[in-house]
Amino acid sequence: MDGDALSVRHLTKRFGGAKALDDVSLSVRRGEVHGLLGSNGSGKSTLIKILSGFHAPERGGEVALYGQDVPLPVTGPTARALGLAFVHQNLGLIPSLSVAENFHVRRLATETDWQLSWREMNRTAADAFARFDLSLDPEAPVAQLSAVEQALLAIVRAAEELTTGSPERASRPGVLVLDEPTPFLPRSGVDQLFRLVRQCTRSGASVIFVSHDIDEVRAITDRATILRDGKVAGTVQTADTPHETFVELIVGRRLEAYAGRAKPPAQGKPLAVVDGFAAPGIPPLSLALKEGEIVGLTGLIGSGFDALPARLFGARPGTTGTLTLPGKALDLSSLTPQGAIAEKIAFLPADRMGEAGVGSLPVGDNVCLPVFERLRQRFGLTSGGINRHAGVLGAAADVRPNRPELPLASLSGGNAQKAVLAKWLQTEPRLLLLDEPTQGVDVGARQQIWDALDRASASGAAILIASTDYEQLAALCHRVLIFAGGTVKAELSGASLSKDAIAEAAFGANRRAA
Repeated sequence: MDGDALSVRHLTKRFGGAKALDDVSLSVRRGEVHGLLGSNGSGKSTLIKILSGFHAPERGGEVALYGQDVPLPVTGPTARALGLAFVHQNLGLIPSLSVAENFHVRRLATETDWQLSWREMNRTAADAFARFDLSLDPEAPVAQLSAVEQALLAIVRAAEELTTGSPERASRPGVLVLDEPTPFLPRSGVDQLFRLVRQCTRSGASVIFVSHDIDEVRAITDRATILRDGKVAGTVQTADTPHETFVELIVGRRLEAYAGRAKPPAQGKPLAVVDGFAAPGIPPLSLALKEGEIVGLTGLIGSGFDALPARLFGARPGTTGTLTLPGKALDLSSLTPQGAIAEKIAFLPADRMGEAGVGSLPVGDNVCLPVFERLRQRFGLTSGGINRHAGVLGAAADVRPNRPELPLASLSGGNAQKAVLAKWLQTEPRLLLLDEPTQGVDVGARQQIWDALDRASASGAAILIASTDYEQLAALCHRVLIFAGGTVKAELSGASLSKDAIAEAAFGANRRAA
């Protein structure tokens, strides 16, 4: 179509005998923000990797930019020359370099020192930031930038690539692909990113916004394409499409309303009592959890709510206070993860591959790590025994594919998260500590994780969840504690506990703290 900036026709990609993409076609109009959604494993990443030149499609597929066919497999330089730019989730920034050096990183890689003018590089970077109403110091080390500032730097760098290097760019302003840019950003950072996206489209560029978050897609996009099992499940006008329709297209069926909403106050006996907890930047605080109670911790980034889970597990130094469980008082200043595990405390960190699991190791080794002693046979541990046990857990948790011999990193985000959660739930913890348990997880896997946590709660476990996902906290928790300035500023429960109420309390507490 004449109005299309990008046209994808009949793309298919096989890995072995399986089709990751199956005859996928879609179009992105000029000046449009186009959403791309789907469950983990739906084909989103494969499509983006074909467009960026990482994968080659099967014969018969076609890609066109502004009506001009793109030779396949595409190369990175060809994609840039034709007007495709990418911002991937890892951003591609070098922390040890300055903002300006990262902005001009391609020049650094291709030009010698004598060709470079550091004054000119700083000036052109500052000029670009000014065009997008950003205040970034070109000479500041990227390592000192916030997560929001790093994301904005990567997007401006990619957007500037679309406007330089070709006299044709006035009529071909380009397509910017943002691949999951928001999972690690606070709400205020998402809003700032959205403003930047709209500035890009006002210049005539088009944006492909890849996300798991239906609400974000509905807020920022004009149209959206949903992939399911490698095929296009539908393309919709975002403004006319309710949340429930997105869910049905993503998972292929109507999901029943989550049964865990509007929980009454927990009725169990006191199970975990935290007294005098303190850490760097966190003044002393105390809280108690009952048997079967799910308590949420939230606030704006930097408010201190996320300090508790790791420190109550003994995984961070500089903690003081006491954690009392039935029959045992634990000194937090000397508690270690080994000691916590011995007391049936479990902790699932937010960093799925860096701390919660080891991506290069098999799923079986990751899942069985806490119970190796239990699996030890006369002649020690065997891979067969590990894989059999992990296979049973994987089937119960609906990990797909349920192949314990595969590296954990080969699983999609949702399936890897189900696996590492199953690792700890098998220990039947008395106290389960979670940090952002569904970050970067698709809607289907997310509900399965919620259900698993509800079952753990019903069995008597006390659960503490640190999260910036207000919908998740409203759905799961009996109580939610709102942090600002390292202290609890508000508590919500019962009828007063909702996604909107949590957001209002978090931002309100931050204003009062300031």
